[in-house]
Amino acid sequence: MLTIKDLAVNYGAIEALRGVSLEVKAGEVVTIIGGNGAGKSTLMKAVSGLEPAFAGSIVFEGEDITALAAHHRVARGISQSPEGRQVFADQSVRDNLLLGAYLRKASDPSIEEDVQTQFTTFPRLRERQQQLAGTLSGGEQQMLAIARALMARPRLLLLDEPSLGLAPLIVKEIFSVIRTLKESGVTILLVEQMANQALKVADRAYVLKTGEITSSGTARAMLDDPAVREAYLGKH
Repeated sequence: MLTIKDLAVNYGAIEALRGVSLEVKAGEVVTIIGGNGAGKSTLMKAVSGLEPAFAGSIVFEGEDITALAAHHRVARGISQSPEGRQVFADQSVRDNLLLGAYLRKASDPSIEEDVQTQFTTFPRLRERQQQLAGTLSGGEQQMLAIARALMARPRLLLLDEPSLGLAPLIVKEIFSVIRTLKESGVTILLVEQMANQALKVADRAYVLKTGEITSSGTARAMLDDPAVREAYLGKH
């Protein structure tokens, strides 16, 4: 579904990514793990079109989208739940969801069906549907960010640090939702600092270190790799 080859992204003279190559097959959950400053969020922004590629290529479902604008990528089937959630704070929960479907015709009855689907997936959002998004807890905002991304009916869902800053019980809930999405056939590219949780839900994984892919393999193999365990999972 997604093939990235020799991708480079620069911030002025700084090389944020260099020579990054990876692939995501339809129906997979693929996770990118790495420390702070590794370039994980930059990679996600490059895939969604929010950061331009300096070199290399991004191919989605056989089409080169390297130079395609971000909103056109959403129309092609790529949707992102960004790091830091970035909900529309002065809009209601329901309006945030409707904004996730902005490329669809407002008269489309399936939009309301999808809103109800998100309320079923995230019951707390149903309870707070008229509440301003900025007044939600961090966990509720993360649920809303994921639900908003799903309103675009993506074939590829980008999840950038979904557990960031959340309490352990909420993290468990978020990863339960990711497993449910996987079982429903949604293809997911997941960036996550909680590598242990990410590897338990993923099919395959890539390790990103200072802008470069340093290793890759099945999630099971990564969990059992002593070097990966010591660097990202803890020796125990």
